[in-house]
Amino acid sequence: MLMITHLGDVLTGTLVNTGAIVAGGIIGLIFRKGISDELKKTVLQGIGLVVTYLGMSMAFETENVLILIFSVVIGGILGELGNVEQRLNSIGESIKKRIGNDEDQFIEGFIFATLVYCVGALAIVGSLESGLNQNHEILFAKSVLDGTTAIAFTSSLGIGVLFSSVPVLFYQGVIAVFSGRISHYLEDGIVAELSSVGGILILAIGLNIIEVTKINVANLLPGILIAAVLANLFI
Repeated sequence: MLMITHLGDVLTGTLVNTGAIVAGGIIGLIFRKGISDELKKTVLQGIGLVVTYLGMSMAFETENVLILIFSVVIGGILGELGNVEQRLNSIGESIKKRIGNDEDQFIEGFIFATLVYCVGALAIVGSLESGLNQNHEILFAKSVLDGTTAIAFTSSLGIGVLFSSVPVLFYQGVIAVFSGRISHYLEDGIVAELSSVGGILILAIGLNIIEVTKINVANLLPGILIAAVLANLFI
């Protein structure tokens, strides 16, 4: 019973954050039904521009551009060899069939929201603080931001955004639960490199949203893991 209580204390911030995304996503779905296709397109393009700016600002957080370059290149190679994009699309199609959804942007919304909510200082530092000190103030603040943006994201990109709550729960929960063991692997400089690579991926999604190009963002996802390894080796 004591262990369960302690686990609940550690995960409080993550659970609130997850709930905020779900609540915001549901509100966004309600708004989505009453929005015309023309308005959806305009809002989506606006979000695409903001996301592009967000990705660029995060990308500049790097303290070693070589880590950024090698992370994206090696991550892209691994993603292509592992067919990450195709695998995620297959999973997305299965989920869409189960919930009776036929939105074309399901995967795009899912990956985009997952990156925005998981990659960055607030997610990592907030989870560490929850795990080490049971202080959830950072994740509570993040919950307000995520819940609010989930409304806009879901109203434009659809229900895939709402499903991003699952990886948020897992990602932040793991960091919080094992914070004592992994905190020294997630120092400020390392978090900056993770955010930088994540920013490049978010930038790519923004360019896809405004239809400047079509980048297989999912195949670049392993770059985040490569960044974690390289940053721990060279920082």
